[in-house]
Amino acid sequence: QTAEMALGERARAGAERLYGAVTPEIEARLSHELDVIGARGYAPLFLIMAEVLDYARRTGVPTASRGSASSSLVAHCLDITTPDPIRLNLYFERFLNPARASPPDIDTDLCSRRRDGVIRHVYETYGPERVAMVCTIMRFRERSALREVAKAHGLAPADVKRLAEALPYRGWGPPDAAGDTGDTGLKGDPLIAKAYAPLAEQNPGPQYRRIFREASQLLGIPRHLSVHPGGVVIAPGVMTDLAPRQLASKGVIVTQLDLGSVARLGLVKIDLLGIKGLTVLGDIAPVIARASARPSRTGPAGDAGLAALDAIPGDDAATREMVKGGRTIGCFQIESPGMRATLKEIGAQSVDDVMVALALYRPGPLTGGLKQAFVRRHLKLEAVEQLHPALTSLLGDTYGVILYQEQVLRIAHELGGFTLAEADLLRRAMSHFDPGKQMQTLRERFVAGAAARRQVSAEAARRVWELMAAFSGYGFPKAHAASYAVVGWRAAWCKAHYPAEFMAAVLANWGGYYPQRVYLTEARRMGLRLRPPHINHARGEFSVVQSEGEACLFMGLGQVQGLTRRTQQRIQRERPFASLPDFLARADPRPQEAENLVRVGALGGLGTIPALLRELKRTARQPGQMSLFAAEPEDGDDWALPERVAAQEALLGASVDAHPLELVAGPIARSGALTTVAAAARLGEQVRVAGVRQTWRRTATARGDYMYFMAFEDLEGVLDVVIFADVYRRYKAALSSGGPLVLEGRVEFDAGRGEPAILAERIWPLT
Repeated sequence: QTAEMALGERARAGAERLYGAVTPEIEARLSHELDVIGARGYAPLFLIMAEVLDYARRTGVPTASRGSASSSLVAHCLDITTPDPIRLNLYFERFLNPARASPPDIDTDLCSRRRDGVIRHVYETYGPERVAMVCTIMRFRERSALREVAKAHGLAPADVKRLAEALPYRGWGPPDAAGDTGDTGLKGDPLIAKAYAPLAEQNPGPQYRRIFREASQLLGIPRHLSVHPGGVVIAPGVMTDLAPRQLASKGVIVTQLDLGSVARLGLVKIDLLGIKGLTVLGDIAPVIARASARPSRTGPAGDAGLAALDAIPGDDAATREMVKGGRTIGCFQIESPGMRATLKEIGAQSVDDVMVALALYRPGPLTGGLKQAFVRRHLKLEAVEQLHPALTSLLGDTYGVILYQEQVLRIAHELGGFTLAEADLLRRAMSHFDPGKQMQTLRERFVAGAAARRQVSAEAARRVWELMAAFSGYGFPKAHAASYAVVGWRAAWCKAHYPAEFMAAVLANWGGYYPQRVYLTEARRMGLRLRPPHINHARGEFSVVQSEGEACLFMGLGQVQGLTRRTQQRIQRERPFASLPDFLARADPRPQEAENLVRVGALGGLGTIPALLRELKRTARQPGQMSLFAAEPEDGDDWALPERVAAQEALLGASVDAHPLELVAGPIARSGALTTVAAAARLGEQVRVAGVRQTWRRTATARGDYMYFMAFEDLEGVLDVVIFADVYRRYKAALSSGGPLVLEGRVEFDAGRGEPAILAERIWPLT
């Protein structure tokens, strides 16, 4: 068989398995895709991806598709992608355009913990001499160039750091019309002078002027090679016949040519990316499989858990209620304050609704007012209005709003008369904001085509064109949203039906969008029993332990400050322990380790914390030697909640017993503050929120002033806060207090981060 014959055979077999019968529509789509794939020489790429993912499933590694590859029916029939491109009306040309010279990307997400095993399989299966990860060329940018030149001129480390930190940084708002200062890397760019000008004023003298001049000359020059996050290339022969290779510091072989260069040589990158969201699902999968007693579809060597994950229903009452209420902290891609607010706004109740929310919470719909129109029409609070009747069939399922990139293709194809290949090229040109003559020519062609095909007036056609152009730069591919919606929905299902195991997996993998305290608060809100690390129950990481007939979440021993791996292993090997002397004799911790364990409550049930601390102080012992006389139990009260919270915050990094803000719930309620989730939904409005500062950084502006960025945490999540210099000077004392704060400001959308932020105007301590 040729690769093309093998691909066609497997694709049609997959279509029969998925659809029951290969209808004329499906056969026509398959034939078209197979013809294009074969003509471009990409049949081996599809077969290799199918083999790699088959290996991943066979060895129990959770996977998920991402990007535009989900637009391919062939990829779907080979189990490379999850969404159904026929049902979702996805266009193959969005993925593989026969009119485009660049190769397609088949991107795949894998469990982050086991991704390296899959990459190892690629090296072993296709030959270590033929396989390499792609390098990325790290180039000098402003800070790195300034640091290296300043060091070469003999400046002290403190002065080097001071200069680098004083450089301006664009951290808020849209990029400058001339480009982003931090990303130009272009010698002679006018922004370079703008960047270094404040430094030159603050640091006069010939040595500094020379440093700034030489740093500018380094910009854009290669600095070192790094490893692409997931890109792998496989050569038809020995890789070094095409590209040089080297051993990266991470221990993998990489090309010495970057992605653009290896593509010009004809090598096609496959992306094998690791994400924590799939690691969480992978940790819960065996639990689901055991509970459902579902046999593995992959035989004895496989993992029954993957079959259990695939069997998660797309319609489930408990999951609907969780998603609709925005109670999705911990769920992949749908846990940020803005996303949870969007889920609540549209009343999301299905995988397709999650897909809509993922596309809706993007800069295009948000900044153009389209989100509000969509939500009102979705909730039947406003009649659907089409810009032109000809758009009814094209935008009917999104209420007249352009929501997906694929809809731009549909409009250009069905309204303007472009072929699908031409329509995708048009979309790409629009997304790069091309203002040149080519776009004017294409616009006039679109206007003429709309008039000829649908009798659309020139004025209406131009309005449609402007709507398409405004959207394209920020639009979201429906194929990508559909892929991630499946993972997000499955995570929500696991949270609804296996709450303890789900939250334990999220915490064991150190969460996602939020810091650990937010996930601990969520677990308490769900009514789960949380416990600090315990010498008789805890493992290395967060885990679920059945205690007194109920599931308890125990924080891992590995989180206790100063507790060595050796001591952790001895604890788990020697337990259970009946008393403090028994623990000291057999686990043999260092004195500070023993004290830290007592302070965080790890010896709960063996005495109160004050009594155990007193016993530690008066106990003199030799390693492995128990006390001759048993200690008499002491009476007395244990530490109060504030003391326990303070000790756990200091020694565990987060409190298991309570969030510090729970201790001031009354004052927060009286302050009239909104939650971060409620605030995130009020773009353009003044809000008041109460919480604690989580992270803090400052950066210089081009005017030589400072701008401050604060991650602000409450019991519902985290929002970014932007503080300009004048506001900081007015409220410096409050910001330096270290306690809970109340702040007021306007909510704006940061297109760079894809999340809302508060522009602070007033800040004061919570009283």
